[in-house]
Amino acid sequence: MLPAERHRRITAAVNQAGTLSTEALAAELGVSAETVRRDLAQLEGRGALSRVHGGAAALSVARGLTGEEAPFDERARAGVEAKAAIGRAAAGLVSSGMTVVIDLGTTAVQVARALPVDFRGLVATASLLVAGELAGRPGVEVLIPGGRVRGGDLACSGPGAVAFFDGLNADLAFIGSGGVTAEAGVTDFHYDEIATKTAILRRSARTYVLADASKHGRIAPHRVCDLDGCAGVVTDLVGDQALAEAVGRAGGAVITP
Repeated sequence: MLPAERHRRITAAVNQAGTLSTEALAAELGVSAETVRRDLAQLEGRGALSRVHGGAAALSVARGLTGEEAPFDERARAGVEAKAAIGRAAAGLVSSGMTVVIDLGTTAVQVARALPVDFRGLVATASLLVAGELAGRPGVEVLIPGGRVRGGDLACSGPGAVAFFDGLNADLAFIGSGGVTAEAGVTDFHYDEIATKTAILRRSARTYVLADASKHGRIAPHRVCDLDGCAGVVTDLVGDQALAEAVGRAGGAVITP
């Protein structure tokens, strides 16, 4: 069995069970416990799960998340490799001359960093961190809305931000998420920012959701859209096959590195 297939099966099994022992995973996959331990270390580095004594836990279990987003510093350190891979995959969808919206969050920053050096176009963002990544790039015009700035992600929100994106015609948009499931669709944590995301969806020709494997199967408190409301999901790993199938049924695509 190839490592990518093992990783997919491990992530799906852990997300379904909540916690699983190394021995149980080894028996299910027909490999040694040492192989599973190496896989778990790699998956933790991608932000797909959390290692615990004797096995692994789904991130929602390990962090005890019920309706609260992890602190920015914790999110910025978690799954850096996975988020960078998502950033590269998302940037691969961008062409020069486009008007692109890059939403907010730690993965959105990776999309900005991964934009090709020869990209020329307009980037609109509600994230001061994303704007800072691109403000010095030649040939890139950066637009930001006004509004209230939330600490950590340095995200702008409020009526001014909604009006800003409602006045924009974007070719392509990437929005962050707190969770994505087949049943609940795309959800997020901050109520004040949902209206901004809705405006981005409304005014963009194509919108992709940024969601690393740790967000698959998670439901955040506030609904953003159903799966048929976006063009697809950009992720590092298809760990939830039911989610991937639901995206396909909704007419979307799952984009991986």
